[in-house]
Amino acid sequence: MQIAWLWGGLIVTALAADSIHAGDDVVPHVVLGIHGGTGADKKDMTPELDRQLRALLTEALQAGRARLQSGGVSLDAVETAIRVMEDSPLLNAGKGAVFTHEGRNELDASIMDGRTKKAGAVAGVTIVKNPITAARAVMEKSKHVLFVGRGAEIFATQQGLEIVDPSYFWTEERWNSIRDIWKKEADAKTRTGELPALPPKKSEYGTVGAVALDAHGNLAAGTSTGGMTNKMAGRVGDSPIIGAGTYADNAAGAISCTGHGEFFIRYAVSHEIVAQVKYRGASIKDAAEDVINRQLKDAGGEGASICLDPQGNFATAYNSEGLYRGSITSDGQIRIRLYEE
Repeated sequence: MQIAWLWGGLIVTALAADSIHAGDDVVPHVVLGIHGGTGADKKDMTPELDRQLRALLTEALQAGRARLQSGGVSLDAVETAIRVMEDSPLLNAGKGAVFTHEGRNELDASIMDGRTKKAGAVAGVTIVKNPITAARAVMEKSKHVLFVGRGAEIFATQQGLEIVDPSYFWTEERWNSIRDIWKKEADAKTRTGELPALPPKKSEYGTVGAVALDAHGNLAAGTSTGGMTNKMAGRVGDSPIIGAGTYADNAAGAISCTGHGEFFIRYAVSHEIVAQVKYRGASIKDAAEDVINRQLKDAGGEGASICLDPQGNFATAYNSEGLYRGSITSDGQIRIRLYEE
């Protein structure tokens, strides 16, 4: 059953929770697609959280499309949509970032222009309010692609970006999550005398991302994350790695990924999807399914990708229980899904 409602004058459609499909169909005429990570276990989803997530994704889509309508390019739409998600405590990026093993919030982000192949990224930042904006500044205002840690923070400060105290990123939910893990580790060490390597749960890592196509036919992609709960200090996942978590090429597509980053780095997931379109002639949907649900799944990697091709066809692929995702078309049609709905 499909549900439709008005949101800010636009028609929003979503599928009711009792409607089950094998997967998402390709959505045509899309100008902006977004994701908010693979999400929590479906059994933990409450009606109120469901409502909040759909409202947040709708807000991000509307903001990105509005930027396009006001003359912005695809990079503007990507940055705008991701900033909305970074400013929410609901998702693992920006304000909602998870904690490292040392109890810090270390944030990563990247952005790429499909026309020029220019890209920018930051990793391990702790005081930059919107890492996606810092990533774009790296791309446009430096001769480099990736800045990390203190160097990235100094650069962001020099560029006049909004700087916050690290306490800005503290949220009770994320703090309780890391405290629970610390307790499990302490209990296990008491029993065995060794600190265990607890395998990550899918609820312990996440990402937000966006892909966009502007009126000039130019694609862009961006990704932002708080990383993996309980990660070692300094660990960097796929989100700021061009070709792993983010890639854009006007000749093939724009990709943003989410999931267990180590696998996405090893399999160069976002670039592999684009390469299959360019060199094998695959559709964006078939390429994403092959990489996510064959290559990655066979290797034991869990995660997802959102993809937008040069014709405005929006596709998703995921081997996790869910993927918070949404798209908006050139005429304002919004579609949002959280699980296999």
